[in-house]
Amino acid sequence: MKPEQYLQPVNEASPRISIQGCEGSFHQMAAQQYFGKNVAIIPCMTFKEVVDIASNETLSEGGIMAIENSIAGSILPNYNLLRKSELKVIGEITLKIEQHLMVNPGVKLEDIHEVHSHPMALQQCLKFLDAQNWKLVESEDTAASARSVHKYKSKHIAAIGSKLAAEIFELDIIAPNIHTLKNNYTRFLILQPKEKIEKITDANKASITFHTNHSMGILAKVLTRIAEFNINLCKLQSYPIAQKDFAYGFHADLEFETKESFYAMLEGIKPLTEEVNIIGIYKKGNTWNL
Repeated sequence: MKPEQYLQPVNEASPRISIQGCEGSFHQMAAQQYFGKNVAIIPCMTFKEVVDIASNETLSEGGIMAIENSIAGSILPNYNLLRKSELKVIGEITLKIEQHLMVNPGVKLEDIHEVHSHPMALQQCLKFLDAQNWKLVESEDTAASARSVHKYKSKHIAAIGSKLAAEIFELDIIAPNIHTLKNNYTRFLILQPKEKIEKITDANKASITFHTNHSMGILAKVLTRIAEFNINLCKLQSYPIAQKDFAYGFHADLEFETKESFYAMLEGIKPLTEEVNIIGIYKKGNTWNL
């Protein structure tokens, strides 16, 4: 898309937020839970595009990006995109992922020949799908599959996606909650350019990156120092450092009671690290079961 295609009137009640996927995606559901139903989404094909649009103040007020899933684990490319960008984390939200089988009105189970969806969604529903004799077709997005079923008025094709996708594209949910593992959650980060960030007075969580030298036990010393300040390390993710053979940095998510203890901890680990960067200071997010 060209930049002018993203331009929309600025409305404080309807912030423009870049998301991965089209209307009806789980990213849109997360955006609505965080910003409200009036949020104006900017659909993007890739996460890189999400970051690029979120970084441009003339095009958006920020972006939202999935960072980890309770079953699939960390989305490593997104950690790299975040680290290399000028964006900061201003919030988070965790969404329960519920997959539904949807069809055009009047279509019955016995009419279905094919099921279309994102590869991950198909994998999440294999126990249900294996009991059927349907052709499984991978697509780039769950919501895009729902849109296609609606657009072409398919009588023999179903899609797997969110409840929101079914509502937007006027499809019937013929089999709800077909995902095999019911405790499936995705965590999303809310991103803004650092120039737009306002102080969050009730912040109790932060994301940082750091790296150390290769001295014996140095990482253990850093983690021990963090614990000494009564900071809860709730996520530690390693990543390779470019131009250095087998050298790694770390992304850490930290929960704290006071920002004073967080800043004191940062000073405490500086002598043990070669570099420390704050990715965001924000309020711990809620978990939504929709």
